[in-house]
Amino acid sequence: MNIFLIKAFQLILCFSFLIVLHEGGHFFFAKLFKTRVEKFYMFFNPWFHLFSTKDRWFSKLFPKVAAGETEYGIGWIPLGGYVKISGMIDESMDTEQMKQPVQPYEFRAKPVWQRFLIMIGGVLVNFLLALIIYAMILFTWGSDSLPMKSITNGFSYNEMAEAVGFRDGDIPVKADGKPIEEWNGTVYRTISEAKTITVLRDGKEVTLNMPEEGLNLLEMINQEPRFLVANVPAVIDTVLPETPASAAGILSGARILAIDNQPVMWWGDFDNIMGRKADILAADCSHEDSVKLRSLTITFANPEQLAAATTSDSIASTTLTITLDEDYKIGFLKKSIFDSYKTEHHDYGFFASIPAGITYGWETLKGYVSDLKYIFTKQGAKSVGSFGTIGDLFPAAWNWQAFWNITAFISIILAFMNIIPIPGLDGGHVFFLLVEAVTRRPPSEKFMERAQMVGMILLFALMGLAIFNDVVKFLF
Repeated sequence: MNIFLIKAFQLILCFSFLIVLHEGGHFFFAKLFKTRVEKFYMFFNPWFHLFSTKDRWFSKLFPKVAAGETEYGIGWIPLGGYVKISGMIDESMDTEQMKQPVQPYEFRAKPVWQRFLIMIGGVLVNFLLALIIYAMILFTWGSDSLPMKSITNGFSYNEMAEAVGFRDGDIPVKADGKPIEEWNGTVYRTISEAKTITVLRDGKEVTLNMPEEGLNLLEMINQEPRFLVANVPAVIDTVLPETPASAAGILSGARILAIDNQPVMWWGDFDNIMGRKADILAADCSHEDSVKLRSLTITFANPEQLAAATTSDSIASTTLTITLDEDYKIGFLKKSIFDSYKTEHHDYGFFASIPAGITYGWETLKGYVSDLKYIFTKQGAKSVGSFGTIGDLFPAAWNWQAFWNITAFISIILAFMNIIPIPGLDGGHVFFLLVEAVTRRPPSEKFMERAQMVGMILLFALMGLAIFNDVVKFLF
């Protein structure tokens, strides 16, 4: 199946699952407190919908469901979902209903604590769901970790890292005196926030003083080459069929030794060389230059050549000139860092997986909240993405463990983003309910209408920025 379709299907499945459960949280508490829910929609449905239990054909087949007080449906804009609760100002902007006398089944007729639980229900479900998913991932698959000290070849560093004292081959082992136990994405954040970093250099510990203002995490990640990259031997995991690599006779397990006569020891070296080619292509080069750039001289050693060598200097190799495919790819998958170094596997029983899942989910939330400060920077604004960015999180091949892991992460993001006190979001409603609880007086309906409108404008502006960034990334 096409990679785009695989990622798109995972994205739609993930969003549908999370939206239904999020709105189900509001629905549950509304029904618990005998509050009428007029509509329950997955996706938005301005002007028309894809499906509704009020449709004529559905009413004929299932008259009892259609006659119920709640209309269930599927909209056509996959930007979220909603439940329309009687007697409240929401995204439907149904102000006519608010002009009618208050009914006992309406949201506005309920005490503050019940309205609070109705509004917090979606966020609560999203957060608890993430913790449950993380716990079940650990119970089902366990966890694999890569101890930092297992990366015996160390790391390569860019100029920014070298300026603060890092050297190629260093292995970060402590941050502010606390051990950095394993290699994962949080290492960048740990280094960016630390006052001191201790590295293992030539078998000895060396402590480096970080800048007082800290390091910019986005710069560390987005720079090419990155702040630090693990030194992973340039060994091929899989050669894809009908590609330049397979046509050249490159086999799985082969090692890349040079590209265009430039030595390659680690995958980082390979990425830097290919990255420079990509930069030239992005600079609007001529057709002739583009054709030249597709021509690549590659030196490699197949598994039998590697096995026959007695030393690294005696490896027999093959050098060929190949033509890259239309996407400027050679046609192989790299051996990952987890395949190149010794990992540790941890299994969890059912009861042990629960606290471990809660801890993992909480740490994930803390890291996400910590990184939000970068959104208010110029570089951070450029990193905001919509469906294209989120879709790229999913793997190109179906993997249930990866799917659930990403789904849990997105669920945590939805929980936090929805609780931010912005009018139009659940957090905005919760904030005004807290104000009402303290002042003993609800905000006026006119104020709530204007606040809802302002919140929706802000949300649409943010959504527009995210979609714009995705389009720019796609085109350029």
